[in-house]
Amino acid sequence: VQLQASGGGLVRAGDSLTLSCIISGRTVSGYTVGWFRQAPEKEREFVAGTFRNTGRTYYADSVKGRFTISGDRAKKTVDLQMNSLKPEDTAMYYCAASSSLIWSTRATPNAYAYWGPGTLVTVSS
Repeated sequence: VQLQASGGGLVRAGDSLTLSCIISGRTVSGYTVGWFRQAPEKEREFVAGTFRNTGRTYYADSVKGRFTISGDRAKKTVDLQMNSLKPEDTAMYYCAASSSLIWSTRATPNAYAYWGPGTLVTVSS
């Protein structure tokens, strides 16, 4: 399984941006796919995810109501729609996947076996 994130860029506070994670090799539905981010000198943190087979979505409290994760089985993509962006959303964003993680570890980076290179999101004030 290979993942590739794209869609990052420089935007202003309040703007919207959509990140896309392209998954190659397997069907999207069989994988839990998560978005994570890492700001300079900070630890990688969970942002949003969609659980395998059920498609159940889950979000970090900091992005609830602003970000939406969605998957397209045909295109093998998982998108992250980000609205009302804030300067504190500035980070490198990564998508990750796992075929076997359990629900209780859904927000834990180490539970994801596959990672793609990140895409940088910069939000200016």
